[in-house]
Amino acid sequence: MARKRAVAPRYNPAAFDALARSRRESRSADDIHGFATLFHRRSPGVTFDLVVVTVGVVAGAIASVAGFGVGSLLTPTLAWQVGAKLGVAAVAIPHFIATFQRFWLLRRHVDRRVLLRFGLASAGGGLAGALAHVWLSSRALEMVFGVLLILAAIAEFTGWMTRVRWGRRAAWIAGALSGAFGGLVGNQGSIRSAALLGFDVPKESFVATATAIGLFVDCARLPVYLFTQWREIFAIWPLLVLATVGVVIGTAVGARVLTSIPRMTFRRIVAVLLLALGIHMLVASGA
Repeated sequence: MARKRAVAPRYNPAAFDALARSRRESRSADDIHGFATLFHRRSPGVTFDLVVVTVGVVAGAIASVAGFGVGSLLTPTLAWQVGAKLGVAAVAIPHFIATFQRFWLLRRHVDRRVLLRFGLASAGGGLAGALAHVWLSSRALEMVFGVLLILAAIAEFTGWMTRVRWGRRAAWIAGALSGAFGGLVGNQGSIRSAALLGFDVPKESFVATATAIGLFVDCARLPVYLFTQWREIFAIWPLLVLATVGVVIGTAVGARVLTSIPRMTFRRIVAVLLLALGIHMLVASGA
């Protein structure tokens, strides 16, 4: 008589949170094995791997043109499988690599005056957001991230972000706020770009300066994630490698590919994706 094949238990993001709490009480190598076991039990295989690479390429391509996009698209994609808390922390690694790659390509166009002043405010906000991220549950982060994605999509559909003009003082506040959201849920680019419009930087410097500021935020938040969640992040290293490869390729070829797509069509597609991902995050959180 044929034996029944064992069915792996369905993955639950709460399990990652439970192990994260136990990690504070135990520093043994068993923790790494525990996270790796949870990841491999729920791993959907090749299909999701392809999704991660594809989204990484698209996100990197968008970021190479707009100055942001990696966190907005890649974070909810990864969070779909591993939960928002780990997703935000893990995506910070490919985000940092892609941002540094973009910065290196555009470094000559950076407005240093805006970078030093606006960037420091954003970095401070990023550090504060990352510290808050440590203490929030995956469910709470999913709710916050879902709301932010939906608001970003609505702002894109209505064109509000392109029409708003921030004053200098409001721009500083928006800079710190964008950094805080970056540290908290990895979504910072749209607010930062809108705030940068208040400084009236030349078009050539806009993407370069936004990229450099994003690098400031990454340098502030990434050490916090690695210090507090390195075991969980290590457990999903295959996904991080795929995501990093995707964003590096997207960043390298993005500008050439996206120039063939009409600007308004491209922005609408991104808005639809953000709206769909935001609704999914809210539904997944049980809100």
